[in-house]
Amino acid sequence: MALILCLFLINCEQPKKKDAINKQPILKRDLESIKKDGILKALTVYSGTSYFLYKGQPMGYEYELLKRLAKHLNLELEMVVVKDLDELIIKLNQGEGDILAHGLAITGDRKASVSFTNYLYLTKQVLVQKKPDNWRTMHWHKLENALIQDAIELLQDTVSIREGSSYSERIENLSDELGGNIYINKLSGEMATDEIIKQVAKGNIKYTISDNNIAKIMASYYPILDIEVPVSFSQRIGWATRINSPKLLNAINLWLEDFRKEVDYNVIYNKYFKNKKNFRRRVKSDFYSLNKEEISPYDALIQKHAEKINWDWRLVASLIYQESRFDPNNSSWANAKGLMQLMPKTAEELGVQDRSNPKQSISGGIKYLRQIWNNFDKIKDSIQRTKFTMASYNCGLYHVKDAQKLATKKGLDAFVWDDNVENMILALSHPKNYNNPIIKYGYVRGIEPYNYVNQIFERYAHYTQFINK
Repeated sequence: MALILCLFLINCEQPKKKDAINKQPILKRDLESIKKDGILKALTVYSGTSYFLYKGQPMGYEYELLKRLAKHLNLELEMVVVKDLDELIIKLNQGEGDILAHGLAITGDRKASVSFTNYLYLTKQVLVQKKPDNWRTMHWHKLENALIQDAIELLQDTVSIREGSSYSERIENLSDELGGNIYINKLSGEMATDEIIKQVAKGNIKYTISDNNIAKIMASYYPILDIEVPVSFSQRIGWATRINSPKLLNAINLWLEDFRKEVDYNVIYNKYFKNKKNFRRRVKSDFYSLNKEEISPYDALIQKHAEKINWDWRLVASLIYQESRFDPNNSSWANAKGLMQLMPKTAEELGVQDRSNPKQSISGGIKYLRQIWNNFDKIKDSIQRTKFTMASYNCGLYHVKDAQKLATKKGLDAFVWDDNVENMILALSHPKNYNNPIIKYGYVRGIEPYNYVNQIFERYAHYTQFINK
């Protein structure tokens, strides 16, 4: 399933003014074309609130909303990650995505380049500054004197922000309003707001500007940050589409109107912007993709054994997550156990003595995958062969062989999983099919291997976004 991602931090940042040709659509692709392709392409940036990986699972505010939007529209979600925020609107108008799923402040200037959705939430911009290192022991009035208390005190000082962000625009306007100069230290468009705030906490940057909701969640982990000085009034934050995609925009707005009435809407917002405990837990974890390029504690083991079947180790990691969520003590109702959920008899045949032992489980599971793989030597396309192997790992080799027989009988390609044998594995849930004389192994709950394969490849697409091979 296509699921490449395009999301970024819910802040108000956007590309600065470019040449007019870069700010206008160069193609027309509205809802009809999108539905014909079956894919909603969402542009975003990799950040600690919009889209990231945590303990093997893709997460993020925009990502969770987009999943629900795509499901509502009956489309697959393709995430397209943009590394440089200054290029977001350009890439949208060049057709690299259909929706810019990144929190933008809705301004008149931006409306010349894109069409905004109804707003997702309201926020305001605040100054982010570091307290003195000994702030906890300082007398209150000394601490107050050590910090900026009003935006006017920024005159003749320097604030570090991305040049193309709305924060930059706000500082320029603030300078005019105050009748003086606030200087801007221009940062790379590849720096997410949470990373810039982190640099303030470390003392590498003196001041920056952030949306209040982002600043609050970051300050919950870095209490040395002061975020009390506002620099703007409330602003509406939304997503964007191309100006010539009115039907897509209308469909998104209708969905938003209904979704905002649901409890789930506030639950998702609170999960990423108000749940300080979970945020602190993520930030401390080695398996938070913004900290390290690690999926699980077993990455080295997975890499070592994945080579034996010549699979991308990230694909194997996705399979293991699907089986056990990287819990070596995980067990199922059917008595499958361990990281790769081996059954007792299968484990015995593979020489696995302790299914809860990660080394034995991964080694045995890979050996089992290789045995299954060898049964599909007539399938020349490696991706299709991998999908047959995974489905067999889930529901059994001979159920998949039965599905191949049924595919042949119905005039489908028995050597292609996508849209062919996968449909027959679903069909084997119905009596008229599993009672067919050509079917030897009978009923199978086909939705399980069908979803199993799709979900592993969907998660794998996320892993390739965050984790280098």
